[in-house]
Amino acid sequence: MRWGMVIDLRKCVGCQTCTIACKLEHGLPPGVAWRWVADIEVGTFPNVTRTFLPLGCQHCANPPCRDVCPTTATWQRDDGVVMVDYAKCIGCGCCVLACPYRARTVIEEEAWYFPGGPTAPEAASAYAGRVGVCTKCTFCLHRWDGTDGLRPGVDPEATPMCALSCIANAIHFGDLDDPESNVSRLIRENTTTRLMEDLGLDPSIHYIVAAPVEARHGPI
Repeated sequence: MRWGMVIDLRKCVGCQTCTIACKLEHGLPPGVAWRWVADIEVGTFPNVTRTFLPLGCQHCANPPCRDVCPTTATWQRDDGVVMVDYAKCIGCGCCVLACPYRARTVIEEEAWYFPGGPTAPEAASAYAGRVGVCTKCTFCLHRWDGTDGLRPGVDPEATPMCALSCIANAIHFGDLDDPESNVSRLIRENTTTRLMEDLGLDPSIHYIVAAPVEARHGPI
């Protein structure tokens, strides 16, 4: 079993709903985003197009952030999800420098969006244990780990918030090792790519860039 995502770049509209939903779900302070959408301009004027690229932790099979951590605070579950043990993290930032995807952030101090302290939603989701340590996407592990009878990535209650909130249904979560899973089917039926594959990190997020050649141009 290896959990991962498939993100359909043909559908993403750059609305940043996944970014806000993630911040609300995890109570992230100002300046910290575990998921965001890059707005990329492609081509040369006047033939220019825009591509929206959702980014975040790629949950690599060979994560460099884990290998450089001096306290073993960054660790990897058997199902591939890369986690941070806040009790062990000393906030040194070595993993931040090692991550080529810019997916990790050290929360230096407690902060709120408005003067005078936290709003009610901020107070409800505040997590003091994250101050002074490195934080990152967890694939919303708390929503699906240990759930009985629910299918992660299929049942809403067991789906990461970014995928659940996507207005274009562009983000999909599931078991990459299961050939019958939703994500495996999407990879099989489309042309996909992964970011910086040449680094040998084996990221677990696949991006759909086009339909198969046969579907686009007919049999070849």
